[in-house]
Amino acid sequence: MSGRWDRERVLAVAPDAAAAKAAAGVARAASWAGTGCDDAAVWGECAGSGRTAYRAAVDLDEPAYRCSCPSRKFPCKHALGLLLLWSEGAVESGPRPGWAAEWIEQRRDRAEKARERRQAAAAKARDPRTAERREQRVDGGVAELDQWLRDQVAHGLAQAEKAPYRLWDDAARRLVDAQAGALAGQVKGLAAIPRQAGWPDRLLEEYALLRLLVRAYQRREELPPGLRETVRSRVGFTVQQEEVLRDGERVRDSWHVIGSRDVAQDQLTTRRVWLRGRESGRPALVLSFAAPGRPLDASLPAGARVEAELAFYPGAQPLRALVADRLATTPAGAGAGVPAGLTVGAFLDEYAAALGRDPWLDRWPALLSGVRLARNGGPRIVDAHGDALPLLSAEPWRLLAVSGGAPVTFAGEWSPRGLLPLAAWAEGAAGGEGEGAGGEDGDEGVVIL
Repeated sequence: MSGRWDRERVLAVAPDAAAAKAAAGVARAASWAGTGCDDAAVWGECAGSGRTAYRAAVDLDEPAYRCSCPSRKFPCKHALGLLLLWSEGAVESGPRPGWAAEWIEQRRDRAEKARERRQAAAAKARDPRTAERREQRVDGGVAELDQWLRDQVAHGLAQAEKAPYRLWDDAARRLVDAQAGALAGQVKGLAAIPRQAGWPDRLLEEYALLRLLVRAYQRREELPPGLRETVRSRVGFTVQQEEVLRDGERVRDSWHVIGSRDVAQDQLTTRRVWLRGRESGRPALVLSFAAPGRPLDASLPAGARVEAELAFYPGAQPLRALVADRLATTPAGAGAGVPAGLTVGAFLDEYAAALGRDPWLDRWPALLSGVRLARNGGPRIVDAHGDALPLLSAEPWRLLAVSGGAPVTFAGEWSPRGLLPLAAWAEGAAGGEGEGAGGEDGDEGVVIL
């Protein structure tokens, strides 16, 4: 059997603190019957308030969760409670019951069919005639967007300020029809720019970046290979995971998981997990996606350290990656350690260099050491040199409560509008999900912000 999870790893996959607390209430052997496990799954039946017990199972490979209870949380308290029992050694090995075996086999079948569909789509995309037709459609859509952008500037931004969202939605729809999906998403996002002070400047900046992307795509054959791949990706040409795992740049390191963020948009939830290489100092972004009500990948909890080899997607500034080979995971508070951060000045130099390679970068992971929270002029992070970055948080009190005003190691997601807090490592911090995990071997506690 593969190694059992420890308690910290189980609680790290809880959707919120309430679910983690409720799981402790059902993690009692007396509440369960028919429990069992093997090298890929855990299952059992938990007594509920009614006559019928709730059947819960966990596919450990992904992981994925199943429970017959009506909860909309994934994983629910029953699946979490079952995992807690299993982590404590209270679940013995045994054969799968029919209902658990059926669920796991169905999952395997769906995964295999999805893999076959991806392979078929990749084969179709490699067909020269299909690729040529796609290029022609995208060329037409990009040319139309070029004219649309020039028209918006010629008509003036004052008119755009009074325009309905349909102005950008219609342009985005035409790009979807032209099979330039990523470009369509950027155009549609213009409607969400807050119409407040500085709105015209912000809109003009976005128009300029889109025009730069349009011109770069139209002259893509003149670009260096890395930048050409970046431009194609920003327009909507995707690279299959199989290609990334086969041909992508590989980096083996001890990766600190410095934070994650979930974003829901267009009936799809995206989880962005940020990592930092302990030896290489290299940042990485691992994405996962899920439809509403479906669980997201929880195998990279914030604060953990993962010994792994990552495969990076091609580009002028390779950032997005896949976990190609995972060797070991050290949970937060179990010796994962504190990642080495930068000063504010060094971070801005790093970001400027990355932006020079990819002008369309809209976010970048910030990992800062020895910083404090300041309130003068709005919430800010300040380092020992007095350099500061603004926080995109109207309520930074959790960070203040954790640090007590003392310096911390801070992780955030940076955009030109400020830092979105993700996590902090502070001496003496301790607690559960959403609060912190105390450390061993000199660890400071990590707190999810």
